[in-house]
Amino acid sequence: MTTYPDTTPEPDLEVTPPKTKAAGLPAVAKSLGMAVTQMGVGRTAHNLLRLNQVEGFDCMSCAWPDPDPKHRHTAEFCENGAKAVAWEGDTRRIGPEFFAEHSLDDLGTRTEYWMGQQGRLTEPMVRRPGSTHYEPISWDSAFALVAEHLNGLASPDEALFYTSGRASNESAFVYQLFARAYGTNNLPDCSNMCHESTSVGLADTIGIGKGSVSLDDIHEADLIVISGQNPGTNHPRMLSALEIAKHNGAKIIAVNPLREAGLLGFMNPQKPRGLAGRPTDLADHFLQIRSDGDLALWQALGHLLLRRGAVDREFISEHTVGFTAYAEHLKEIDRDEVLAATGLTWAEIEKTADMFASATKIVNCWAMGITQHRNAVATIKEMVNVALLQGMIGKPGAGLCPVRGHSNVQGDRTMGIWERSPDEFLDAVRDEFGFEPPREHGFDAVRAVRALRDGKAKVFVGLGGNFVAAMPDTEVTEAALSGAELTVQISTKLNRSHVVCGNTALILPTLGRTERDESGGRTQRVTVEDSMSAVHASRGRTEPASDQLRSEVGILCGIADATLGDRYGIPWRGFAGDYDLIRDRIARVVPGCDDYTEKVRRKGGFTLPHPPRDSRTFPTRHGKAVFSVSPLAAVQVPDGHLVLQTLRSHDQFNTTIYGLDDRYRGIHHGRRVVFIGAADLAELGFAEGETVHLVSEWADGVTRRAEDFRLVEYSTPKGCIAAYYPETNPLIPLDSTALESNTPTSKWVVVRLERPATN
Repeated sequence: MTTYPDTTPEPDLEVTPPKTKAAGLPAVAKSLGMAVTQMGVGRTAHNLLRLNQVEGFDCMSCAWPDPDPKHRHTAEFCENGAKAVAWEGDTRRIGPEFFAEHSLDDLGTRTEYWMGQQGRLTEPMVRRPGSTHYEPISWDSAFALVAEHLNGLASPDEALFYTSGRASNESAFVYQLFARAYGTNNLPDCSNMCHESTSVGLADTIGIGKGSVSLDDIHEADLIVISGQNPGTNHPRMLSALEIAKHNGAKIIAVNPLREAGLLGFMNPQKPRGLAGRPTDLADHFLQIRSDGDLALWQALGHLLLRRGAVDREFISEHTVGFTAYAEHLKEIDRDEVLAATGLTWAEIEKTADMFASATKIVNCWAMGITQHRNAVATIKEMVNVALLQGMIGKPGAGLCPVRGHSNVQGDRTMGIWERSPDEFLDAVRDEFGFEPPREHGFDAVRAVRALRDGKAKVFVGLGGNFVAAMPDTEVTEAALSGAELTVQISTKLNRSHVVCGNTALILPTLGRTERDESGGRTQRVTVEDSMSAVHASRGRTEPASDQLRSEVGILCGIADATLGDRYGIPWRGFAGDYDLIRDRIARVVPGCDDYTEKVRRKGGFTLPHPPRDSRTFPTRHGKAVFSVSPLAAVQVPDGHLVLQTLRSHDQFNTTIYGLDDRYRGIHHGRRVVFIGAADLAELGFAEGETVHLVSEWADGVTRRAEDFRLVEYSTPKGCIAAYYPETNPLIPLDSTALESNTPTSKWVVVRLERPATN
């Protein structure tokens, strides 16, 4: 039996009716209130007015693209962007005195929220073997300690090099170069936990694991489909693009188990009407689908479009393969099976198909509500099928739009952060740097935990993020990290991954996006790539939180230099002092990055090539886009059980907890809640407001528990519930992953509710 260690009572938890519109004055008040409280008035103005500006820094809260420089608002940020900047710009500090006062056992009892509220890390810290506390260590000693452990391993494959999506392109490139020069492809990253299903599904069908649209395509579309995505919380700047599209006449279809405020209405705080007027209505058609029902829905849409003849025969003939088998597969479908899987009516699906058939420019958007299912890759391939059927790739106002969550997760992959990089990329590394990179595939995030658990990996280096709290099967993950010989966390703030650490552990504090980087005696800038393949520069301007902080590039180069020295002649110290030298190497190694150093100096940067979007060419093994055939499958739920999806609150970014409210869903001063429909409450014999334990039972025979959650009645399909992570991560086994992508099934958890035992 496993449970999450943090079951802090929430006596002040309050529930109010959910909202039906996003942003507006409440968003402005929340943004400024949190920013001023944590940064002060001067720093708030200094940072927010540079956020997402051409000569400013890139927001760390999502990967939504910036408008053209000529069309950027003075306040080109959203509520969650302001929260992220405030969190990083925190004026509170954590130094040696803090760690002397708080032992690891003490920190182990604290919540993620509490740890994040203690302030910025200020100097390197080490936990020695057997010690109960972290203590200070110099940078040179820290680098030497990492080198000692890495060079003492029996094999380079006993080391793991994890990356969070906040890393810049420059640090990502240096990181993968170091790992491969060291001798391993063990480069797990946060994409393994979120959009890996997208990368696999798109690569198999259109030949490139990235979306095929630009921001202008969103504005020009006449139909936008938003599946498994909550833009009001996770990508609020997307709402402005949807507002423009609606003004231009677009219709929006929302497909989601929960009726989220950001799918219903938008009060644009950048306009007077958005502060004190009528909201822009968003979803013209809302499909409140059952969790894991999307595969069945998209097969039904394909079936109906084929029957209507709403297909682009010329596109299919010229640019695709596999159409005949696909059409035969969907010639007849089991309507009852579709309705059972989706929870929708046939009339709702027919109306959806009618909207597709009458549209000439369709953009299909999705996020983790699609990618974190057992059948995620098949679902994405089915989405691609419908786009191919209607020729909706490679023309203005149309295409595929996976919306990435972390600010540079797509850029990390472009720069080579991938445990399965293709030989073409490794060949380019070899040719540029004069060594033969390893060719055997490395460990992804799930396999990394297994390797630590099984003693096959002994050193874990984390470039940002909070790996322990992000991964499923909390007890297994924590035991795996605790068993490591060395863990290294490159971070800006304290989190649980610093507490659940190896026998020897290092905390290496780094500069944030907002802060001035004067590495090498010059003002440095970095680059990032957004969800739509646009690359641009980012430069912080504020005074660093401590004069001991180093940049991510500087830290990585310091570790590499200490570990490898002059092996292969890679100029680690030169890279640390001049990021243009890194960009010059990126230009010669990374496809599409020719003249990289010059291109990123342009206002607004540049867009990487995307053959399907640019020329309707598809770099698959067939040389054409691929129609796929997948069996219709949906999660099977035993009697008395429910399907749980884990999600963020509105005061949350991934595992970072900014606050304890989720005002759009009506939750205040707490997080341990379960959203459940009235029909399920009645059928299972529970009452709204009752406290329950969540219990999951899997084929491995382990009973997993997450305890003391309050039931909140909410509009959600029968048989489907929702709750926040990381509190519910213990319910998901490490081995419950999506087929083909190995992404944890965080939206596909079968549970039962259990009343606490009475004394």
